[in-house]
Amino acid sequence: MNISYKWLKEYVDFDLTAQQVADALTSTGLEVDALEEVQSIKGGLKGLYVGKVLTCEAHPNSDHLHVTTVDLGRGEPSQIVCGAPNVAAGQKVIVADLGCVLYDGDKEFVIKKSKLRGVDSCGMICAEDEIGIGNDHSGIIVLPEDSVVGTPAAEYYHLESDWLIEVDITANRADGLSMATRRRCTALTALSSRSTITICLSR
Repeated sequence: MNISYKWLKEYVDFDLTAQQVADALTSTGLEVDALEEVQSIKGGLKGLYVGKVLTCEAHPNSDHLHVTTVDLGRGEPSQIVCGAPNVAAGQKVIVADLGCVLYDGDKEFVIKKSKLRGVDSCGMICAEDEIGIGNDHSGIIVLPEDSVVGTPAAEYYHLESDWLIEVDITANRADGLSMATRRRCTALTALSSRSTITICLSR
């Protein structure tokens, strides 16, 4: 039996984490077999931030690349080599920081410090299709001017993950098939841990 963490929160307003909910259900006799994060965008946009292009110069060894410096809101700006035709100084953009994992179907690649035509590049200024929010690859994403530098992309796009809680319903706990039982078990554990809860009885 699978339970959505977000769905359960519609019935019981609590401040338990998904793991704490899983533990709560197990402690009341509803054994949890698995806990899996469900992401609306693969990778959850982790390692991606709003940045500002401070400078943008032609690459000395290329007729289409640009060497940029990008402010990510912390420390020294990052030097990033970018091949997008629409990159320009002053833009607010989405940047994949070093260590960020990007996905292309089942393939994934990690953003690492590299040299492009002999120039160091420490990150990647991204297009829509490269981060999974659209299909456009004609150029990089250019954000509104009032976008806040350093904001995580997941926060900027209001991206929320859910958790899938897989419960093993045993013969002696057939009541576990009921959402009312699951919300009651969660609420009781929340109370015992002094978590703030509100139970919706009308659903």
